[in-house]
Amino acid sequence: MLTVGEILKHQRESKNIQLTDVEKQIKIRTKFLQAVENNDWNFFSSKIYITGIIKNYADFLELDPKKMLAFFRRDYEKKEDVRFKRRIASAYLTPETKKVVIMILTGIFLIFFAYFGFQMKSYLSPPSIVFMSPKSDHFTTETAVEVTGKTDKDAMITISGDRVFQDKDGIFKYSLPLHNGQNVLTIDLTGANGKKATIRKTFYKNSP
Repeated sequence: MLTVGEILKHQRESKNIQLTDVEKQIKIRTKFLQAVENNDWNFFSSKIYITGIIKNYADFLELDPKKMLAFFRRDYEKKEDVRFKRRIASAYLTPETKKVVIMILTGIFLIFFAYFGFQMKSYLSPPSIVFMSPKSDHFTTETAVEVTGKTDKDAMITISGDRVFQDKDGIFKYSLPLHNGQNVLTIDLTGANGKKATIRKTFYKNSP
């Protein structure tokens, strides 16, 4: 797609007119005409000055000034958009912004590191149990107590040699017979990682 500068230059050369001749006719210095033909808009201090030159130059070359100005605005606004994006990018890279970016990246790294460490610890550690019921470990008249606990859903649970199965949430139940004195519940756990753990909980029964 031709630019306004290329169109003007092509029209001038097709008429076999030198830039010095254009300068004499429309009273615009050659260096400004060359800048227009080269689409070098940074050469000018004002957009209004550029449009004035293009209008006079187009009139002299018998081109439609409105069309030439439309071509110019298209090219100029595209360039301004690029400049704007660069200014925005530059603003984002100020020292203060860099500090914020570094802090955010450091925070993300620490969160990732902590999460990774937690996952590694979970993988390398044996399973554990959270007892949910009963709330008390002392009884008087009960002949048995239902123990409810929660552990890893992938762990294997063995209580007194019996295989006990947990539900999808890792919750299991076991009925422990009670006799007078101490009643020790021994739970053997084997995690999905092969790590084993033995957990003991004591219940007491005192006759009234």
